Amino acid sequence: MFAAGRTDRVVDGALTAGVVLATVMPLLLPDPDPWWIIGLGLLASVPVGWRRRAPMVVAVVVGAAMSVLVTWEKPLLPFGPLLAVYTIADLSPRWKRLAAIPAIVAAVGTSLVLPGENDETFRLVGTAFVAAYALGTSVRASRSRAAELTERARRQEQEHIAAAAEERTRIARDMHDIITHSVGLMVVQAEAGPVVVRSDPDRAEAVFDAIADMGRGALAELRGALTTLRTPGEGGEPVCGHAGERLSESLFQPRLANLPSLLDRSDLDVVSTIAGTPRPVAESVEAAVYRIVQEALTNVRKHAGTRAVHLALTWGERLTVEITDDGRGPGERGGYGLAGMRERAAACGGTLRAEAGRGGGFMVRAEFPLE
Repeated sequence: MFAAGRTDRVVDGALTAGVVLATVMPLLLPDPDPWWIIGLGLLASVPVGWRRRAPMVVAVVVGAAMSVLVTWEKPLLPFGPLLAVYTIADLSPRWKRLAAIPAIVAAVGTSLVLPGENDETFRLVGTAFVAAYALGTSVRASRSRAAELTERARRQEQEHIAAAAEERTRIARDMHDIITHSVGLMVVQAEAGPVVVRSDPDRAEAVFDAIADMGRGALAELRGALTTLRTPGEGGEPVCGHAGERLSESLFQPRLANLPSLLDRSDLDVVSTIAGTPRPVAESVEAAVYRIVQEALTNVRKHAGTRAVHLALTWGERLTVEITDDGRGPGERGGYGLAGMRERAAACGGTLRAEAGRGGGFMVRAEFPLE
């Protein structure tokens, strides 16, 4: 800002000096004119140094001085008034620019008619003033366009920053869900493994198979989350074009169709019911429902002290997802898990409540619009 202001002052100083020299020097050479004519020349040129502060006032002063001056002297061009007209077109508000047009025409016409100028002078001076006004208008438009492009670039940068922050939050939620659910279940199964090996070897094999299945599922989900962080050319399979589509298809995608598998792996006694007629919904809603159910089941396993869970999906004007248990109630539940569930619901235009259940225990209820 300071550099731009300093540049403007330098340019204004150079322009003022040029206008003063171009106006006054012909009055001094070869023989000096009377002092009052030189004074008129100074009055018709020096005020342009203040043209940015008061364009209209400067135009009136230099225009009047030049109109009087031309009755005795015939300068090549009225440089001071021309620069004043350019400044009005460049810097003045719209209403002042429009109001100045008839005033400029009248003043220029008077200064040409009174000395009895010929047609050639009329054309030359008229063309000069039209060009000065047009140039000021052009510079103003270019500056407005540059400011518009700068503002657009600023908004785009802010949008990119906001999108990146939202993506980081989404990835953090996914990582939290994957680790707390899948890895938590693996820990529980692994801790039970040695006991089962001694008491029921056949069941132990199923336990270890379940651990392996959960590990593979967790790896697929982690790979899907981390793939969004990879940019093309960082090694591995590209993530754009047909190759990217193949990679995306090979990764786990949280969908409503995957809920039965999630319930089977939860190590809980889940009873699920569906009311209404299911219909296609956005992939973002499917992913949100899956992650909310996943986090709710994790919380039941960690905090409720019960294995009995009820999952209800109700299809109507809205899709309602309700997970209830008959455990110890709210207790210490909270932190990133519940906050992440609320963020997922809100991102899809839905709402989420987490509170004590109607018959005891704990309830998580999410609603999503279907239109």
